[in-house]
Amino acid sequence: MFLKRLAVGALETNCYLIACEKTQKAAVIDPGGEEEIDLILSLLQKNNLSLKYIINTHGHIDHIAGNNLLKTKTEALLLIHKLDADMLVDANKNFSSFMGKEICSPPADKFLEEGGEIPLGRLKLTVIHTPGHTPGGISLALDNIVFTGDTLFAGSIGRIDLPGGSYQDLQKSIKEKLLVLSDDTIIYPGHGPGSTIGEERRKNSYI
Repeated sequence: MFLKRLAVGALETNCYLIACEKTQKAAVIDPGGEEEIDLILSLLQKNNLSLKYIINTHGHIDHIAGNNLLKTKTEALLLIHKLDADMLVDANKNFSSFMGKEICSPPADKFLEEGGEIPLGRLKLTVIHTPGHTPGGISLALDNIVFTGDTLFAGSIGRIDLPGGSYQDLQKSIKEKLLVLSDDTIIYPGHGPGSTIGEERRKNSYI
Protein backbone atom coordinates (compact mmCIF):
# COMPACT_ATOMS: atom_id res chain seq x y z
CA MET A 1 0.00 0.00 0.00
CA PHE A 2 1.13 3.52 -0.86
CA LEU A 3 0.21 6.12 1.79
CA LYS A 4 1.25 9.77 1.92
CA ARG A 5 0.05 12.45 4.34
CA LEU A 6 0.05 16.14 3.41
CA ALA A 7 -0.85 19.03 5.72
CA VAL A 8 -2.90 21.34 3.51
CA GLY A 9 -4.65 24.70 3.73
CA ALA A 10 -4.61 27.38 6.39
CA LEU A 11 -5.85 24.95 9.07
CA GLU A 12 -3.25 22.31 8.15
CA THR A 13 -5.80 19.65 7.39
CA ASN A 14 -4.40 16.17 6.95
CA CYS A 15 -4.92 15.14 3.35
CA TYR A 16 -4.10 11.52 2.54
CA LEU A 17 -3.07 10.01 -0.77
CA ILE A 18 -3.61 6.26 -0.66
CA ALA A 19 -3.08 3.72 -3.44
CA CYS A 20 -2.86 0.06 -4.28
CA GLU A 21 0.72 -0.52 -5.36
CA LYS A 22 -0.27 -3.54 -7.45
CA THR A 23 -2.88 -1.82 -9.60
CA GLN A 24 -1.76 1.83 -9.08
CA LYS A 25 -5.33 2.91 -8.38
CA ALA A 26 -5.45 5.81 -5.92
CA ALA A 27 -7.77 7.89 -3.76
CA VAL A 28 -7.33 11.27 -2.10
CA ILE A 29 -8.99 11.78 1.26
CA ASP A 30 -9.85 15.39 2.21
CA PRO A 31 -8.04 17.66 -0.27
CA GLY A 32 -8.62 20.70 1.90
CA GLY A 33 -6.31 23.20 0.21
CA GLU A 34 -6.29 24.58 -3.32
CA GLU A 35 -2.60 25.49 -3.15
CA GLU A 36 -1.47 21.89 -2.69
CA ILE A 37 -3.33 20.36 -5.63
CA ASP A 38 -0.30 20.68 -7.90
CA LEU A 39 1.72 18.75 -5.33
CA ILE A 40 -0.91 16.01 -5.25
CA LEU A 41 -0.93 15.83 -9.04
CA SER A 42 2.87 15.67 -9.03
CA LEU A 43 2.83 12.77 -6.56
CA LEU A 44 0.30 10.93 -8.69
CA GLN A 45 2.43 11.37 -11.79
CA LYS A 46 5.73 10.57 -10.06
CA ASN A 47 4.36 7.32 -8.68
CA ASN A 48 2.38 6.40 -11.82
CA LEU A 49 -0.90 6.45 -9.92
CA SER A 50 -4.37 6.80 -11.39
CA LEU A 51 -6.75 8.80 -9.20
CA LYS A 52 -10.12 7.04 -8.96
CA TYR A 53 -11.74 8.76 -5.98
CA ILE A 54 -11.82 12.01 -4.06
CA ILE A 55 -13.28 11.21 -0.65
CA ASN A 56 -14.47 13.79 1.85
CA THR A 57 -14.81 12.65 5.47
CA HIS A 58 -17.22 15.58 5.95
CA GLY A 59 -18.27 18.82 4.28
CA HIS A 60 -16.36 21.59 6.07
CA ILE A 61 -14.35 23.89 3.84
CA ASP A 62 -10.97 22.86 5.26
CA HIS A 63 -11.63 19.34 3.98
CA ILE A 64 -13.19 20.12 0.58
CA ALA A 65 -11.47 23.28 -0.70
CA GLY A 66 -9.39 21.42 -3.29
CA ASN A 67 -12.24 19.28 -4.65
CA ASN A 68 -13.03 21.49 -7.61
CA LEU A 69 -9.50 21.85 -8.94
CA LEU A 70 -8.57 18.21 -8.33
CA LYS A 71 -11.73 16.95 -9.99
CA THR A 72 -11.19 19.28 -12.95
CA LYS A 73 -7.71 17.91 -13.55
CA THR A 74 -8.58 14.21 -13.11
CA GLU A 75 -11.45 11.85 -13.83
CA ALA A 76 -11.90 10.95 -10.17
CA LEU A 77 -15.33 10.41 -8.65
CA LEU A 78 -16.25 12.59 -5.68
CA LEU A 79 -17.65 10.72 -2.67
CA ILE A 80 -19.26 11.98 0.55
CA HIS A 81 -22.00 10.88 2.94
CA LYS A 82 -25.40 12.05 1.79
CA LEU A 83 -26.07 13.97 5.02
CA ASP A 84 -23.15 16.31 4.25
CA ALA A 85 -23.76 16.51 0.50
CA ASP A 86 -25.40 19.96 0.63
CA MET A 87 -22.29 21.40 2.25
CA LEU A 88 -20.32 20.81 -0.93
CA VAL A 89 -22.35 23.28 -2.94
CA ASP A 90 -23.32 25.84 -0.28
CA ALA A 91 -20.69 28.32 0.94
CA ASN A 92 -22.71 29.11 4.04
CA LYS A 93 -23.11 25.47 5.05
CA ASN A 94 -19.43 24.61 4.48
CA PHE A 95 -18.45 27.83 6.32
CA SER A 96 -16.19 29.21 3.60
CA SER A 97 -18.34 32.35 3.45
CA PHE A 98 -17.49 33.07 7.08
CA MET A 99 -13.77 32.82 6.29
CA GLY A 100 -13.90 35.63 3.74
CA LYS A 101 -13.88 33.56 0.55
CA GLU A 102 -16.86 31.67 -0.79
CA ILE A 103 -15.76 28.28 -2.07
CA CYS A 104 -17.99 25.54 -3.41
CA SER A 105 -17.24 22.05 -4.62
CA PRO A 106 -18.78 20.13 -7.47
CA PRO A 107 -21.66 17.95 -6.27
CA ALA A 108 -20.93 14.40 -5.22
CA ASP A 109 -20.86 11.67 -7.84
CA LYS A 110 -21.82 9.05 -5.28
CA PHE A 111 -23.10 9.02 -1.70
CA LEU A 112 -21.44 6.95 0.98
CA GLU A 113 -23.26 5.09 3.76
CA GLU A 114 -22.53 2.93 6.77
CA GLY A 115 -20.90 -0.35 5.77
CA GLY A 116 -20.29 0.71 2.20
CA GLU A 117 -17.09 -0.36 0.50
CA ILE A 118 -14.80 1.65 -1.76
CA PRO A 119 -12.70 -0.68 -3.92
CA LEU A 120 -9.21 0.53 -4.69
CA GLY A 121 -7.46 -2.14 -6.68
CA ARG A 122 -6.68 -4.88 -4.18
CA LEU A 123 -7.49 -2.57 -1.29
CA LYS A 124 -10.93 -1.98 0.17
CA LEU A 125 -11.96 1.01 2.27
CA THR A 126 -14.97 0.39 4.52
CA VAL A 127 -17.21 3.33 5.40
CA ILE A 128 -18.04 3.90 9.08
CA HIS A 129 -20.70 6.57 9.62
CA THR A 130 -19.42 8.62 12.57
CA PRO A 131 -21.75 11.62 13.03
CA GLY A 132 -21.22 14.21 15.73
CA HIS A 133 -18.80 16.72 14.25
CA THR A 134 -21.21 16.89 11.31
CA PRO A 135 -24.30 14.78 10.58
CA GLY A 136 -22.60 13.05 7.66
CA GLY A 137 -19.14 12.60 9.12
CA ILE A 138 -17.46 9.34 8.22
CA SER A 139 -14.38 7.34 9.09
CA LEU A 140 -12.69 4.92 6.69
CA ALA A 141 -11.28 1.58 7.80
CA LEU A 142 -8.63 -0.37 5.92
CA ASP A 143 -6.99 -3.42 7.49
CA ASN A 144 -5.38 -2.15 10.72
CA ILE A 145 -5.77 1.58 10.03
CA VAL A 146 -8.68 4.02 10.23
CA PHE A 147 -8.99 7.52 8.82
CA THR A 148 -11.10 9.35 11.40
CA GLY A 149 -11.61 12.77 9.82
CA ASP A 150 -12.58 15.26 12.54
CA THR A 151 -14.24 12.66 14.77
CA LEU A 152 -11.26 11.45 16.81
CA PHE A 153 -7.82 13.03 17.19
CA ALA A 154 -4.71 12.14 19.17
CA GLY A 155 -5.70 13.25 22.66
CA SER A 156 -8.85 15.07 21.58
CA ILE A 157 -12.16 14.84 19.73
CA GLY A 158 -13.92 16.86 17.04
CA ARG A 159 -15.59 20.14 17.90
CA ILE A 160 -19.36 20.11 18.28
CA ASP A 161 -20.13 23.82 18.55
CA LEU A 162 -20.76 24.38 14.84
CA PRO A 163 -24.22 23.93 13.23
CA GLY A 164 -24.98 20.22 12.89
CA GLY A 165 -22.63 19.23 15.70
CA SER A 166 -23.79 16.97 18.50
CA TYR A 167 -21.81 15.95 21.58
CA GLN A 168 -24.04 12.94 22.19
CA ASP A 169 -23.69 11.72 18.60
CA LEU A 170 -19.93 12.25 18.64
CA GLN A 171 -19.43 10.28 21.84
CA LYS A 172 -21.66 7.49 20.55
CA SER A 173 -19.73 7.37 17.26
CA ILE A 174 -16.39 7.16 19.04
CA LYS A 175 -17.41 4.61 21.65
CA GLU A 176 -19.60 2.38 19.48
CA LYS A 177 -17.89 2.66 16.09
CA LEU A 178 -14.19 3.39 16.72
CA LEU A 179 -13.24 2.11 20.17
CA VAL A 180 -14.57 -1.31 19.20
CA LEU A 181 -11.63 -1.61 16.79
CA SER A 182 -8.52 -3.43 17.99
CA ASP A 183 -6.06 -1.52 20.19
CA ASP A 184 -3.32 -1.72 17.56
CA THR A 185 -5.49 0.00 14.91
CA ILE A 186 -3.60 3.07 13.69
CA ILE A 187 -5.55 6.33 13.64
CA TYR A 188 -4.99 8.83 10.84
CA PRO A 189 -7.01 11.91 11.90
CA GLY A 190 -8.10 15.02 10.03
CA HIS A 191 -5.65 17.22 11.92
CA GLY A 192 -2.53 16.67 13.97
CA PRO A 193 -0.45 13.56 14.63
CA GLY A 194 -1.56 9.98 14.38
CA SER A 195 -2.26 7.61 17.25
CA THR A 196 -3.76 4.20 17.95
CA ILE A 197 -7.14 3.11 19.23
CA GLY A 198 -5.48 1.63 22.32
CA GLU A 199 -3.64 4.85 23.09
CA GLU A 200 -6.83 6.90 22.83
CA ARG A 201 -8.79 4.39 24.89
CA ARG A 202 -6.25 4.70 27.69
CA LYS A 203 -5.29 8.37 27.62
CA ASN A 204 -7.89 10.49 25.79
CA SER A 205 -9.63 12.44 28.56
CA TYR A 206 -12.41 13.63 26.20
CA ILE A 207 -13.85 10.16 25.73
